[in-house]
Amino acid sequence: MFEKNHSFINYQSFNSFIFIIVLCIFTSCNEQKPVNNEIVQQVTERATNPWNRQMVDSCTRLLQNGDVVVRRGHDITSTMLSMLNQREKLYSHCGVVLIEHGYPFVYHSIGGEDNPDARLRRDSVNFWFSPANNLAFGIVRLDLDKHQRDSLSQVVHGFYRARKKFDLDFDLKSEDCYYCAEMVYKALNRATADSTYIEPLTVFGVTFIGIDNLYLNKHAHMVCQIRFK
Repeated sequence: MFEKNHSFINYQSFNSFIFIIVLCIFTSCNEQKPVNNEIVQQVTERATNPWNRQMVDSCTRLLQNGDVVVRRGHDITSTMLSMLNQREKLYSHCGVVLIEHGYPFVYHSIGGEDNPDARLRRDSVNFWFSPANNLAFGIVRLDLDKHQRDSLSQVVHGFYRARKKFDLDFDLKSEDCYYCAEMVYKALNRATADSTYIEPLTVFGVTFIGIDNLYLNKHAHMVCQIRFK
């Protein structure tokens, strides 16, 4: 979507795009909107389609500690967030899977009306993958050894205990708040003790992590990708 032009005008355009995304997440999502019967019907059909439920259940059984999960929401905010990806604009959100007492949970950084305090969240995989709120999801596996996976658990749990907030500025330099891909990127690089394990992109002079950076790299492969019906 972005041309590699480092002019002042393009830098301002990038910042404007970020502002629009943030505005949509934290303001317009909370406005009263007329009910669109067609959208309601689509959501109902996805949520009640037995194939979709079967895919969630089947893929949940594949999850391992330290996997990264990605998804695409069904709203306009998700569409806009997916456009930040530079190579594949398939997904709008991501998180880290940690297996706790035999069940996988997703730790992720999110804002908006569903998470008004904007703190790092811990959700069940069943809820996180829900076809009612998503169009698609995927599971990413990285070449982490057991020590690195254990380290990743410790790092993510540390972020969660610190109650890290969602990063409104999409600023990789900040350490008190993270946007979704930033949280995963920083957790992986710390767990592996390798600052280049996942590498960011620089566009228009702005350095950032897109969700596609997390799986389109030499350390990762897709375990499964599901598009709901």
